[in-house]
Parts: sequence; C-alpha cells; structure tokens
Amino acid sequence: MRDVPYRFIPQLTDEQIRQKQLEGLRATVRRARNSPQYRRLLDRCGVQEEDIKSLEDLRRLPTVDVEDLREGYPLPLLCIPEKDIVRVHASSGTTGKRKILAYSRRDIDTFSLQMARCFELSGLTRDDRMQIAVGYGLWTAGIGFQLGSERLGMLTVPVGPGNLEMHLQLLKDMGSTCFGATASMSLLLAEEVERAGLRKDLRLRKVICGAEPRSEKMRLTIENKLGLEGSHDIGGMTEMYGPGTAIDCDAHTGLHYWADLFIIEVLDPATLEPVPEGETGEMVVTSLCKEAVPLLRYRTHDLTRLLPGRCPCGLNMPRHDSILGRSDDMIVYRGVNIYPGQIMEVIGTFAELGGEYQMELTRDEHLMDHLTLTVERAQNAASGNDVGQKLERSLHKAIQARITVNLTDYASLPRTFSKSKRVLDSR
Repeated sequence: MRDVPYRFIPQLTDEQIRQKQLEGLRATVRRARNSPQYRRLLDRCGVQEEDIKSLEDLRRLPTVDVEDLREGYPLPLLCIPEKDIVRVHASSGTTGKRKILAYSRRDIDTFSLQMARCFELSGLTRDDRMQIAVGYGLWTAGIGFQLGSERLGMLTVPVGPGNLEMHLQLLKDMGSTCFGATASMSLLLAEEVERAGLRKDLRLRKVICGAEPRSEKMRLTIENKLGLEGSHDIGGMTEMYGPGTAIDCDAHTGLHYWADLFIIEVLDPATLEPVPEGETGEMVVTSLCKEAVPLLRYRTHDLTRLLPGRCPCGLNMPRHDSILGRSDDMIVYRGVNIYPGQIMEVIGTFAELGGEYQMELTRDEHLMDHLTLTVERAQNAASGNDVGQKLERSLHKAIQARITVNLTDYASLPRTFSKSKRVLDSR
C-alpha cells in the first residue's frame, strides 16, 4: 500500500468510477453524433444521449471495427472540425490503408496524462531519467513515452529504436534510470550488458516494456541481467491515444487500466455477448473523454480477461490480464484454435527452458499440417531431450494438438530491436 499520494493517479471509490463512466458515456454518445459515420450507426440502433440512463445501456450501442476506420480514410469517425485537429498518428499495420487517428489539444493532454500515470504507478518520479528506445514518427509509441516522461518531470533521452551501441553509451553517460522499449529490445540490451560486463556502469532501476506480449520468464531474465528493482508491461494502441492505457504494478497481478478514461468490456468474439468475469474474450473499448475520434464499443480483437477482486497493491483501478493474442490472428492447426499466448504459458512452467520460442507451420505433400516449436533452453541449463518430450506432452494436454518440439541453445534464436516474429507460417 502506497503511503505518499499520487500526483496523477486519482483515488476513486467504485461508485465514483461508475459515476465518471456514466457521465463520460453520455458525453461520448453526444460527441459521436458530430460524425456522419457514427450518426448513421446510432440512428440505426435508435439511441440518443438521453437514452443512456445507466451503464447497462452501453450494450444498446453499436460496435465499431477497423473497417469503420478504413471506410472514412484519411480522417475516419472525426467528431471535431478539421481546424481543431492538432496532430495525427497512425497504426503500424502494413496491409491495406493505415488507420489514421486525429487528436485535439485535449486529446494530447489526456495522452500525456495516461502515460504519466503509468510511469507513476511503476514507481518512477521526477528524479528519474527516462531513455526511450521505441519508434518515433507516425507511430504513437515514442512520442507517447516522451509526453508522459516530460509530464512526470523526468529528464528524457529520446533515442528511438535500434543502435544498441548508442543506447549503451547514453545509459552510461546520462545515468538513465529507466529504459522504455519493446520486450525484445530490452532482452537484447540485457544480454549485451551481461556479455560486456557493463552492469556496474549503469544506474538502471526500471524497464517499461510495450508493443508485444512478454512472458514471466522474459520479465525475470531482463530484471536479473540488468539488476533492476522491477520492470513493467504497458498496454495501449493508437485508437486509445497510444500506449499508456494500462500497466502492471509491482504485484504483477494483471494490468491496471484507467477506468475513468475508458470502459472495457470482454465479449465473446462470435456472439458479442459478455463473457463471465475471469473468462477470456475480446476486449471492446469505449472512450469517455476522447474528442477528435471517440471510441464507441471499438473491437480491438485483442483477447484477454477482466480480473476479479482488488489488487494487493491497494489501487482501486480495475485490471485486465495480459493479452493472450488476437481473435483475428488465431492459428488454426489440424482443426484446433491456438494462440501464441497459450504456448507461452506452457513453456513458462518449465524451469529448464528460457522465454524465447518460435513456431513454424508447414504442409506436406499429403496436405497434412505440421507445427514445430523451437524453444531455447534456459541459460546454463544442461542439454537433454527429455525436457522436450515433457513439453510435447504438456502442450498436447493443454492444447489438444500434437506439436513437435526442438530444443536449442540459449540465445540462438534471432534477437530484434522491435517485435520478435514468433510465428512462421509457410503453408
């Protein structure tokens, strides 16, 4: 339990959260009617602002999807005059038209606020120094980390991804105490620090990871190699301002999300009906104060679950679990639906294995599919194939599919500055 009051994180009761959500939901419905796209959807379901009398009325609203963003390209679902747009960002997708999102001045302020909250919850203060290793440009990651760092009052070192040599030099010379990067980049940095014996020269105490799933093994490896006080997973996406919508605290029991800024539902992706609390479904998001492009039940296609109960850290903000995968990125193998997060969970039960893996799908001349999982041994783990056989049995039990396991030496799989490519599908 924290003794010192937070500067940016509000201390709200459950009732205060619900009241803010109801007020924000009404405001979002009212604002959405400024968009011809939204107005057509709302007219179709016959809902006006005055019809929102409780949070249960959220389910009367339509859902929107990525196709709604592509339909209105280049400024989809816009709810403010173009003269009031101060910035645009885009997703990093490479297929079809990019999702371009507009921002008002207030949106930029809220973006910086949610990032500052995440950094504050991770234990950072204005006395820290943040070194940023995520992408700049159209993408939200780099500028989001910078906005939050500067709002918290930290000295900010905006390097961007890649250039490991420059990062190591600046970590040493600038005395950076926090490193913001993808999990893959953080692991690459940690392994190089260990290899070069640089840990004694650094002041790093925290790492903030985003943009890709990270296993518990990977978290502990990064922390141990860098001698950290802790590291944290940060959530978000361009449609939700960018990174900073959620982060895990020191208890690591799920990601706290800012329920005064967003309503998160977890729905069955096939029926769009709510799943019971604690069960996995698709995350659907409604924004409460976005101006330029508010979200009305936006289907993220991310799979997660809402976590019941109060977090041991004492913060009264709800939590969702780590992202298991995407409902539209599901692997179908011999009639079985598989998500990379399921594979990661099973690997995590073996102390003899590291956190890095790669899946390869092939199809033989008889049109039979095969799935090979290559997993790194833990550092300094003894060789031997019995672990691979045990992993095959555990995977079959957990996923109901036969997967061939290949064990490889620690650090033999490719390392990257950005997101690791976990699935190779050559079928």
